[in-house]
Amino acid sequence: MTESELIQAALAARVNAYAPYSGFQVGAALLYEDGSVFTGCNVENAAFGSTICAERTALVKAVSEGKREGLILLAVAGSGEEPCWPCGACRQMLFEFAPNLKILAISKNGTYETASLNTLLPHGFGPASL
Repeated sequence: MTESELIQAALAARVNAYAPYSGFQVGAALLYEDGSVFTGCNVENAAFGSTICAERTALVKAVSEGKREGLILLAVAGSGEEPCWPCGACRQMLFEFAPNLKILAISKNGTYETASLNTLLPHGFGPASL
């Protein structure tokens, strides 16, 4: 799968977002080495702490299907003018499984920037830290 195709998968996942409070819809798509893709969207809740981001939704789906290794690329599509980067909680969850993950942060019009997770979360806390 190309980066463009993964971006399209994230944009498509964004449509399913449940964001009645913030109005900020986010879609995510995770690509694994074997070509499998897992998507997710943000799901807000009136008890704001119960809200889950698109990136964590996709990651939890992948792990629940047995995918713990081989994560290579994440596309995150937000509904704002600026590229949508994973929040701190998402960065921490992703670090557990892929510290060197490449991230595509996408704006609402499809333009994007890239960075590695270890750049966004320097000195991350993971299994090796225990």
